[in-house]
Amino acid sequence: MKVTFQIEGATPVSIECNAGDNLLELARRANVAIDAPCSGNGSCGKCRVKLVEGQLETIPSRHITPEETEAGWRLSCNSKVLSDCVVFVPDIASAYQSRMKTADLSSPEEVAIFENCQNDLKSSGLSFANNYRALTLTMSAPSEDDTMPDNERLTWAIQEVTGAEKVHIPYAVMVKLASTLREHDFSVCVKGELEGDTFRCMEICDPADTAIVGCAIDIGTTTVSMVLVDLKTGKILAKGSSGNGQIRYGADVINRIIESTRPGGRKKLQDAIVKETLNPIIANLCRSAGISAKSILRLCIGANTTMNHLLIGVDADPVRMDPYIPSFFGWDGLTAGDLKLPANPLAAVLIAPNIGSYVGGDITAGTLASMIWDKDEMSLFIDLGTNGEIVFGNRDFLMSCACSAGPAFEGGDISCGMRATDGAVEACIIDKTTMEPTLTIVGEAGQKCVGICGSGIIDIISELYRCGIINAKGLFVREGERVKRDQHGMGRYVIAFADETETGREVSINEVDIDNFIRAKGAIFSAIDTLLQSVDMTVDMIDHVYVAGGIGSGINMKNAVNIGMLPDVELEKFSYIGNSSLTGAYAMVISDEANAKCAEVGANMTYLELSTYPGYMDSFVAACFIPHTDSRLFPSSVQE
Repeated sequence: MKVTFQIEGATPVSIECNAGDNLLELARRANVAIDAPCSGNGSCGKCRVKLVEGQLETIPSRHITPEETEAGWRLSCNSKVLSDCVVFVPDIASAYQSRMKTADLSSPEEVAIFENCQNDLKSSGLSFANNYRALTLTMSAPSEDDTMPDNERLTWAIQEVTGAEKVHIPYAVMVKLASTLREHDFSVCVKGELEGDTFRCMEICDPADTAIVGCAIDIGTTTVSMVLVDLKTGKILAKGSSGNGQIRYGADVINRIIESTRPGGRKKLQDAIVKETLNPIIANLCRSAGISAKSILRLCIGANTTMNHLLIGVDADPVRMDPYIPSFFGWDGLTAGDLKLPANPLAAVLIAPNIGSYVGGDITAGTLASMIWDKDEMSLFIDLGTNGEIVFGNRDFLMSCACSAGPAFEGGDISCGMRATDGAVEACIIDKTTMEPTLTIVGEAGQKCVGICGSGIIDIISELYRCGIINAKGLFVREGERVKRDQHGMGRYVIAFADETETGREVSINEVDIDNFIRAKGAIFSAIDTLLQSVDMTVDMIDHVYVAGGIGSGINMKNAVNIGMLPDVELEKFSYIGNSSLTGAYAMVISDEANAKCAEVGANMTYLELSTYPGYMDSFVAACFIPHTDSRLFPSSVQE
């Protein structure tokens, strides 16, 4: 029996199977990207495919209408194969990986973030220097009168240039030493690390190839971003990003950990991030920069605790199980060769240290980049993504925590939610009188609406509340052309009617969606509130709020405050600092002292486990209204 996946805009993929095999699992085995934020439990409705030929046994779903079922649409997670089949996979099902909207790393704003990082760290007394060197060496050729072996000839030449007492030539260099020396008439470039009195060779090559490169990587649960950096100057050579290939195993870390515990699961999750995501990005960036991958001598990674475990291929299950103990916080000695990354096999892979099970190295790196560890003012650092991580403090102390906001910020748990790909509503203004929306949609001019991403959901809910269309509980209290109700009386606001959308299906937000999002925003604010309470402080003591993360770039801060997601402080106190995890990893790549400082910041940070903190659940319940049950906390929030 065979299933053929007709992928929109790509070559069809076929896979042999047995009767009764699950269609989503077959797609995963065939390496066909189908978005499944709920990891296949049928709750999100995002894994829609269309049956073209053959028979499937499909469990009915509220996400597929009878008319759509008649037209052939199915949820792949709810479908079993009964015969040879041809299945159409729409572009939107795989766009999460290839067309994810991320911050433009070449924009002046993003370039300024990296430059400011250098300046800030320099002003704090950290040197932007490292031990990597590219040595251009010319040696005399051997003769009957000069029979010195190649390794000694190279060692003497290196010692003469560097003053090193010891030279280490590893196996990877030794095996190519003789041929490289003779190919270039004993004039070569040797790349390596000079540490103390020892030079460690890492590469021997053409004397014209003097590039020594670092690679900074942010591995997010949803997206992966990367920059190649000149280790001599700190200049960014190339930039890139894509969706995390692990997404098809679930939108959140818990679903991915569960998947990793299944037979062969750990290898599948590791391959999804290494082979399907990191390796193609690195290869593309090397081509773009015109360098050899073997010129990459150091890689630094900012990632959450689960992503670090799945990247390395170690058991992540204890991370989610009481008492929530990870296999490691920090790990030295990892190399690119260990992970089979397209870089110099001897290149060190430095992982920003984790703080706890749910506060990882991405937050440590982000805290480094935010510079709150070097300031007297009380600062709040918030990383908004698939989960919410928060750090509060100054140069004297740092407290951190993580909250499970769920996938709502990435469009999960929202009926028409989607990630920030083409067709996603990313901003919205609603006219109070007519209740008509004005939309900003991801994509080129003329792009029609497909769904709503996180920043768009924040805007829409804030606007619905401001205009008095919904009340503090998220229930519809006004009627109009765009407010519809189903047979059970549940209300929804139509953002785009069926004839206005790319898919021909209505895009709307209903009371269940709003309730799901209220819980997500409530988790963020209650985490902030609890963290402040733990150090006996209040919102009015916050001097500055630094917002980072993928969703942060599109957030209207005023609207986020209006719905009670972020604390009600002066808008001037808010700063968006971009992908702080990537910025921190960039600092670690080019500066040995910044790398050491990141470890120090991690070691000095106190982790607060919210699930065991008294009063957290009461704070969460109180925050599950718009903006909050205590209106005194949000004096600037308005409902006109």
